[in-house]
Amino acid sequence: MPDAPSQLTPSPVPRCHALLPCAGKGSRAGTDLPKQYQPIAGQPMVMHTLSALRAVPRLDLCVMVVAPDDAWWTSQPVGTALARCGGATRAESVFNGLKFLQENGAHPGDWVLVHDAARCLVTPAQVEALIDACWNDEVGGLLALPLPDTLKVEASGRVAATIERGDKWLAQTPQMFRLGALHTALAATEGRSFAGVTDEASAMEQAGHRPLLVRGSAQNFKVTYAEDFALAEAVLRSRP
Repeated sequence: MPDAPSQLTPSPVPRCHALLPCAGKGSRAGTDLPKQYQPIAGQPMVMHTLSALRAVPRLDLCVMVVAPDDAWWTSQPVGTALARCGGATRAESVFNGLKFLQENGAHPGDWVLVHDAARCLVTPAQVEALIDACWNDEVGGLLALPLPDTLKVEASGRVAATIERGDKWLAQTPQMFRLGALHTALAATEGRSFAGVTDEASAMEQAGHRPLLVRGSAQNFKVTYAEDFALAEAVLRSRP
């Protein structure tokens, strides 16, 4: 059974919840531990991420979805629900996390902000800006950044083409959608092993929706490769 807080109190007013898929191994990072548990600036990476989310007053419940056999957590982190229902892919973990929220009293009309555990540099102000932008939107949206670099197409190790970048954005997280709508969008792809679902926005796009793009920050990058750890640590140590 997942470690769950007390049941949420029913409310006609939509609430916001945070959901962190945290069941991946992060093999590209080349670390012994799953990368979300790798120390950065004196703390496991995921703790920096949780600290930023827990500093947002409008987030009602923060759920971290971990693998069923995750032995790193010996107790439930303060202010966070630990859901031991992580899947083989990010999409499956998010799908299972949404079901966990529903089982613990969240409503289909509530907002869910899905965030990468490895985006440990997100700030409460960025999360608040996303909530402000999406609160009255019919679909919801995501933090993103206009593509700053020239984009090339590769063929056999050589440039095959240069792509126009004027309308290209780099998707970030959090990505904010209604719980019911996101669950429905993911359920429609479950039978295909969530094929084509690389993030929550892509699932919503497959369901016919057009998510809102909310400008994020270049510092809100996803720690992916070994060299990213030093950069993330430098940014964290530069902050008050």
